[in-house]
Amino acid sequence: MALDTWLIYLLASIGLSLTPGPNSLLALTHGALYGARRTLFTIVGGVLGFSALIALTMFGLSALLQTSAAVLSVLKWVGGAYLIWLGIQLWRSPGLQLELTAHSARLGNAGLFRQGLLSAMANPKVLLFYGAFLPQFIDPQRGLVLQFAVMAATFASVEFLVEYLLARLAFRIRPWLAKGGKGFNRCCGSLFALIGLALPLGR
Repeated sequence: MALDTWLIYLLASIGLSLTPGPNSLLALTHGALYGARRTLFTIVGGVLGFSALIALTMFGLSALLQTSAAVLSVLKWVGGAYLIWLGIQLWRSPGLQLELTAHSARLGNAGLFRQGLLSAMANPKVLLFYGAFLPQFIDPQRGLVLQFAVMAATFASVEFLVEYLLARLAFRIRPWLAKGGKGFNRCCGSLFALIGLALPLGR
């Protein structure tokens, strides 16, 4: 990949990562509940999920989904159902506490990783988006595998940094969030549920 093409891709990746989405909300929520250090498991899970979607797109799965309405429909409903379930869990969560509680300790590191991974992979529209986004930067005269590695590493680095900054921000304003923690959880839970509802109904 040429340097000027990579710089454009880098700027586009930053813009995509800054766009509000399920994983950025999850990083913010987990950052407030568990702190930035434990939220690294959530972030790593999300980054691996996005990288897997990029790999699937690069090797043609997006073309399969675009031509198979049945497969896309199933993935949309499954992904939407997971996000709705996640939203319900956040809605039912108690307000944020300044001290570690039994509730906040209940979700282990593996659970944080799993939520980040599934949240990233639950949106099948990402496959279609990458199917239109990534080909703009592919040079057919160069090796596909190397270009995939560069694109995946670039986006993963940008996404990791953005989500970690969100987690750090949430941790720093945790005392403020504790005053209206129940409302914060319900707000994030509602957003997750709305996204989950919008996925199966979207065209």
